[in-house]
Amino acid sequence: MSAPVVVVTGASRGIGLAIAEALATDHRVVAVARRPTAALDEAMGKAAPGAILFEPCDLGELDGLQPLARRIRAAHGPVYGLVNNAAIGTPGLLATMPNAEIARLVHLNTLAPMMLTKHLVRGMMSAGRGRIVNVSSIIAFTGYNALSVYAATKASMIGFTRSLAREVGKLGVTVNAVAPGFVETSLTEGMDEAERARIAGRSALRRLPEPRDVADAVAFLMSDKARHITGTVLTVDAGSTA
Repeated sequence: MSAPVVVVTGASRGIGLAIAEALATDHRVVAVARRPTAALDEAMGKAAPGAILFEPCDLGELDGLQPLARRIRAAHGPVYGLVNNAAIGTPGLLATMPNAEIARLVHLNTLAPMMLTKHLVRGMMSAGRGRIVNVSSIIAFTGYNALSVYAATKASMIGFTRSLAREVGKLGVTVNAVAPGFVETSLTEGMDEAERARIAGRSALRRLPEPRDVADAVAFLMSDKARHITGTVLTVDAGSTA
């Protein structure tokens, strides 16, 4: 019996790549991103043959999401799981942020994952089993200066998670969210040392989580060990919100 197929968006770097690598031990991972990266190529080379496969797609092109779902099913068979990880985190004060940038954040962070889920969850519902994990953020419930639009999009994914869990639970599909705190990625590398230390100092563990910590949480929710967990949000923030 072949390993179940899981689609991971934004899988070319950072948290998405870590999720793809973590899931590849027990699943066939379709890594979706606009273009491959050297890090993704390296991960594909290290994984077992066929464990991580790249599928190019610009998720901002909503009309391309249904064809993407069809291509994945045609090439790899029924999709068991979906990880909606791809997002942008453009900072900016709401009062001065251009309307086009606000629309872009909502388009990519909220509409795109909802539409892709729509096209993939149907197969899960027909099969009577499936897993969906949406990557949100602790900023959705703590707030952060100059990230109000980003926070709104990430909060929308929590509401989406809980309501969709109600819709598809009776058909054997679980829907959960993971809410990372500030994570050691290329995005936080842009912070100066004082800012990083300040954020880490606010957490109970006095450190920032790493992408693998988030990936392990996703892998748990994707596993049979989480078969009775749905409609919940798992926080991975080293205790920043404790």
